[in-house]
Amino acid sequence: MNRKRLLLAIAALLLIAFSWWGVITARTGLVVRSLQREEVPMLYLAPRNAEKIPGVLIAHGYAGSKQLMLGYAHVLAHAGYAVMLWDFNSHGANAKPLQRGSLQQNLDVAYAALVEQPEVDSSRLALLGHSMGSGAVMSAGIRDVNRFAATVAVSPTGANVTPRAPRNLQLQAGSWEGRFVANAQRLLRTAGGENDNFAEGRGRSLVVIPNAEHITILFRDSSQQAAKNWLDATFGVQRSSNYVDYRMIWYFLHLLAWLALLGAVAPVLHPTLDKLKVHQLRSWTGLLAAPFVASGVLALLSRGGDINSLGGLLVGGAVSIWFGAAGFVWLAVMFRLPRPTLRMALGVGLFVVLWVAFGAMAQVVWLQWWLIPPRFQLFPLMSLACFPWFLASGVAQQGVGVGRRILWWLGQSVILVGGFILVLYLLPELGFIYLLLPLFPLVMSIFSYVASLFAEPWSYAIGSALLFGWILAAAFPLAS
Repeated sequence: MNRKRLLLAIAALLLIAFSWWGVITARTGLVVRSLQREEVPMLYLAPRNAEKIPGVLIAHGYAGSKQLMLGYAHVLAHAGYAVMLWDFNSHGANAKPLQRGSLQQNLDVAYAALVEQPEVDSSRLALLGHSMGSGAVMSAGIRDVNRFAATVAVSPTGANVTPRAPRNLQLQAGSWEGRFVANAQRLLRTAGGENDNFAEGRGRSLVVIPNAEHITILFRDSSQQAAKNWLDATFGVQRSSNYVDYRMIWYFLHLLAWLALLGAVAPVLHPTLDKLKVHQLRSWTGLLAAPFVASGVLALLSRGGDINSLGGLLVGGAVSIWFGAAGFVWLAVMFRLPRPTLRMALGVGLFVVLWVAFGAMAQVVWLQWWLIPPRFQLFPLMSLACFPWFLASGVAQQGVGVGRRILWWLGQSVILVGGFILVLYLLPELGFIYLLLPLFPLVMSIFSYVASLFAEPWSYAIGSALLFGWILAAAFPLAS
């Protein structure tokens, strides 16, 4: 390793340590408890040494987990609230099947656990939920109108709201999620319109968060502070808090540092090999043909059963099959494969590094990264299904320079977004995929960078497919 790479590795290690310091210190002054009741995993945060403080139940959305809502939890806990988060059935670390009525059952379990905590004043409670969770908390606020003093619905779905129920309803939506803004406006009209009568529980408000969509709204300080201010107004809280949740910034710095470290050591572990010459026209033709065939495969499979639950995951299994079919088409059109070598074993090491880079901090910031046994069993299947895509991608990018590599990243991103839009046209029941489209360019940028470091496509494909399979197994709900 030369001097420049050594300095880069040292700087990356220091940034990794500094990032962990930033995430850990975000819990300074807080009590954090992991709980489980009736097989529902929960996480509780409250100010240390607090007594008789308001409690808040925080519910995640579809394909989310309790970790995804930790930004709100930290802001509220530092502001003097006790908060309880949990994993709905089939989500995160909860292995129970998602069934009719299970959302409210899970919420009731979390409520019972919240009021048991010694810091909580059970006469002052509120609700906050995102997307699917917003429907659950609004329904709970309507069902038990005198139990919860306020409800915050972020990216709201539906509920039978009235001018009196739920009490003190704040609606939030990101300016880039148009149909949720429209739905929030409809709910506001049904609930009686803007109102600041908190004493009678008739407070009503709609907050549109600028430049935010369905996922990024969860990490916007303006959304978190709006929720805190609404609860402060409900409970007459006068204290102030200067806490801003920077944990996602630390997470991205941690991820970038690991990628930089990989860039420093990869040339030592994996020197450049002779490049396989692949005709560029064939490579691009294969990529362009792939989404049409893959989308057609899903359409055909949908005729034989529930396309949503393929592969044991809701939506995620269909995503993995699409990647597999698209990858096979791409490889077939290129008609060239390098011979496997012993160096392909380095793909497992690549996976380990990427696993730590992407997920070690995610577990305490935004994603349930540790796989419970039912998810771990699906992980190899998801990875195997995705492997052809990453092998084709690795072969196509053999020996290209920086400019062409950027072009390949752009091409794959466009094909993925366009391909899944075609899937949504053919199979509207997979509509949740629409909310994931903005993530494809970001994820592909990471894989394109890795491809530039690992010139041998088999090791690149193994490491990348294992990571992508793990992401699918971690993020999507389990099929019942």
